[in-house]
Amino acid sequence: MRTPKSLRYTTPVHTNRKDSQNLRDMLPYIWDYRGRVLFALLFLVFAKIANVGVPVILKYIVDALDKTQHALPLLPIALLVAYGILRLSSSLFNELRDVVFARVRYRAMRRLSNQVLTHLHNLSLRFHLERRTGAISRDLERGTRSVSSILNYLIFQIFPLFAEFALIALILFTQYDFKFTLITFITVVIYVAFTVAVTDWRMEFRHTMNANESEANNQAIDSLVNYETVKAFGNETFEARRYDDTLAQWEEAAVKSQTSMSVLNFGQSFIIAIGVTLIMIFASQGVVDGRMSLGDLVLVNAFLLQLFIPLNFLGVVYRAIKYAFADMDLIFKLLENKPEIQDAPDARSLEVGEGWFCFDNVSFHYEPERQILSEITFDVPAGHKVAVVGASGAGKSTIARLLFRFYDVTDGCISINGQNLSSVTQASLRAAIGIVPQDTVLFNDTIYYNIAYARNQATQAEVREAAQLANIHTFIESLPNGYDTIVGERGLKLSGGEKQRVAIARAILKKPKILIFDEATSNLDSKSEQLIQTALAQVAANHTTLVIAHRLSTIVDADQILVMEQGRIIERGTHTELLNTGGVYAHLWVLQQEEK
Repeated sequence: MRTPKSLRYTTPVHTNRKDSQNLRDMLPYIWDYRGRVLFALLFLVFAKIANVGVPVILKYIVDALDKTQHALPLLPIALLVAYGILRLSSSLFNELRDVVFARVRYRAMRRLSNQVLTHLHNLSLRFHLERRTGAISRDLERGTRSVSSILNYLIFQIFPLFAEFALIALILFTQYDFKFTLITFITVVIYVAFTVAVTDWRMEFRHTMNANESEANNQAIDSLVNYETVKAFGNETFEARRYDDTLAQWEEAAVKSQTSMSVLNFGQSFIIAIGVTLIMIFASQGVVDGRMSLGDLVLVNAFLLQLFIPLNFLGVVYRAIKYAFADMDLIFKLLENKPEIQDAPDARSLEVGEGWFCFDNVSFHYEPERQILSEITFDVPAGHKVAVVGASGAGKSTIARLLFRFYDVTDGCISINGQNLSSVTQASLRAAIGIVPQDTVLFNDTIYYNIAYARNQATQAEVREAAQLANIHTFIESLPNGYDTIVGERGLKLSGGEKQRVAIARAILKKPKILIFDEATSNLDSKSEQLIQTALAQVAANHTTLVIAHRLSTIVDADQILVMEQGRIIERGTHTELLNTGGVYAHLWVLQQEEK
């Protein structure tokens, strides 16, 4: 059985950004160190002058030792010393270039990585619900590495090569027959044109490889994150087959890429071989005719080796640059994603006051054809507890997301202490709200880290006090490593009840004015629920609280209960009032009591 096409990666492999645009976008990351860049280029020029000077000195050494011109040749000590100094100088200036430029390269990588991560955190919830974590991780790694690669190749490979070519061409043009310069120039032009044309043709294979490699990486990570689900449904073979199908597409593109590279390498070698052969024929003839010395022959040959060996590497460099631009393209496209939720230009910090909030005729949809909430209106006075109940899909959790302003309402408005959420900063809004979610996801770090995450500057005593209020301190102390216990990926080393109590401790430590309990006990056993319920009651005291509940027994003390159905509020009142009306809430209560 093959993986259905609908499950396969279908992201386009072609890019619509130009390399020049990516290069312009990269320049700000090195602008802060432009002085270092200039010094690096200066050392590079000195290194190339020394490098080109080596064959020149070698010519004079050979001519000085040529027995056909001197009966008893003397050892040219000064020339030999100069030869050694030039070689050492070339190495010294290259190393100085690397030392000076290292800060530029790695600071650019650091800045870009930090900007991308910050940008990802700023993108809206909608983006993160649709993202492929594994693919983004791979793209981020390749993209930031591409910045270093491009800087390295442009500054240390391309520019030095053409600088050296210019110096050699100048010497050949001024000191020797014009045909040497002409052949060298024509060979280089044909070589570069052939390399660019074939490499551009090969880029389609590289884009395809990138797309399928990212998708394979995403599939592998996704299946490992959901390890228990894979095992529970016995889908190990299916996951391996799905992964292999994507790798098969990657393999095909990789084979085509390798084959076309062999064609490119042979073509480059052929062009260089023709150019070198022609120049050596003319140089040898010049020696025979007496127009050139043996030193001249050595000089021309050394120039050719010095130029064409790096030129042969130009093909590899150009391919690497094109690949790096393809990788960089993924990062800059990611940075082009605009956050769906943004602070207004004149947004102010929320003055939360006592924390009362209000939904006024709120409607919302993720997609126009699917309405989630319709004309929702309710008010939660300061210090009151309001509960929202209803069947799955009724829109309960969406209310919490809108209160956090993970999405903007379609119609109506939400206000806290009389301030419209769209007019305040997101940071101040979310600082005023704490949440205990249904599915608590923890960082793969210590219990202490996960509790203290709510308020990084909290003291150890405050963290322990929060754990005590959440009825989890005794459990933590009973562990061999106590608060330093690692909770595992997504907190998998802890039970559901333990994770929930960590989440409650985290909410307590945050000290928010408004608390949201999003079905915080729906997945727990009775004993755990009782412990959690006690902790929730302690936390909710003196807070404005919104409880999204499945088990009605947990919200009988609410000041007001909202019953939702298909995105609308169909009943509201206290527990007693709703039971007396004999409506939907009363029916749900009877059903849950029977289940007990």
